[in-house]
Amino acid sequence: MADAATEPTPVPAPQGGAPKIAESGPYSEREGLILANLKKVYDPEIPMNIVDLGLIYGFDWKGDDVILKMTLTAPGCPVAGILAEEVKAAVEKVPNVHGATVDMVWEPAWSPERMSDFAKRQFGYL
Repeated sequence: MADAATEPTPVPAPQGGAPKIAESGPYSEREGLILANLKKVYDPEIPMNIVDLGLIYGFDWKGDDVILKMTLTAPGCPVAGILAEEVKAAVEKVPNVHGATVDMVWEPAWSPERMSDFAKRQFGYL
């Protein structure tokens, strides 16, 4: 497993959209721990964790409460509610996170370009 220094970080997406998780850059320690926990959460229909799939769009903080912005590979995903609860639980395990809300967003729409290089290699995009 990669150390926290190599964990993805939120960066602004083009055209003012939601932040995209990038492979490097500054991020808070809490966000790094959240991303590490979320790498243990797998999309139930695709054998890949939700961070490397590019489903995590970013964080909004209100004190020690976080709103995690994420998407799904398709709006009609039948496991959306179950996955959101699993994500919420993973985020709330991080020290100094009081509460978490999962905000499903659909803009910008998910596409394979959002995946990490690791995921792209696994699925033959690189």
